[in-house]
Amino acid sequence: MKRKDAKTQSVEYPSVQDMNDDQRIGIVKDIFASVTDKYDFLNRFLSLRRDVAWRKRTVNEMNFFSTNRFLDVATGTGDLALDCANTYENVNVVGVDFVQEMVNNGLKKVDAQNLNNRVELKWGDATNIEFEDNSFDVTANAFGIRNIPDKEKALSEMKRIIVNNGQVMVLELTTPEPGFWRSTYGFYLNGILPKLAKWFTKNPAAYEYLADSIMNFPTRKEFLVLMKSVGLKNCRAIPLTFGVCTLYIGDK
Repeated sequence: MKRKDAKTQSVEYPSVQDMNDDQRIGIVKDIFASVTDKYDFLNRFLSLRRDVAWRKRTVNEMNFFSTNRFLDVATGTGDLALDCANTYENVNVVGVDFVQEMVNNGLKKVDAQNLNNRVELKWGDATNIEFEDNSFDVTANAFGIRNIPDKEKALSEMKRIIVNNGQVMVLELTTPEPGFWRSTYGFYLNGILPKLAKWFTKNPAAYEYLADSIMNFPTRKEFLVLMKSVGLKNCRAIPLTFGVCTLYIGDK
């Protein structure tokens, strides 16, 4: 994958399968720092606003019963964190992300919605979450787990910081089952999406990476096995919009 930086020098991104963990972490930071200003707009535009409905479904599945606290891991610009706070008025929300530019944009949205008293966004590492055990009822990761090389460590950390019977939730872009919709979606991801992105971002290679990371994400069955391997119970997968997105839920 190639892009041109501000000096018009060609930069190559290896395919997801060829990246080592350190490369992937650096590339993800570079990509998301480069598309921050257009991130929210492109999410809505390229998903035909389905991302809004997917986050709403995730929030509606949340169950607060002990701490009334929610941790949004890989919060990006804070959309899921804000959706939760606006839905549950008695819940306090924390969002963490390792791309500071994304967090900074999210903080502007928190301020604009007058939610500073209940929503805190800050830098944080999904594989080394700073909070103590049993600190939250629910933790979620929306559209971020595919960018984390050590998914098992991230899931283990998410499990650690929730109370017993709390929820770990993962909302992620996936591929439909084999057939018409998978073929159509594959054509969109690889043929149309990067071309559309060129109109709106200086780094269209970011959306080539997006397509690559979706196509190489574990199957639903494989990801459920991974969730169970870290000790989560009652693990289930809820396909959304013909399977182009999946909501995974597991209990502690």
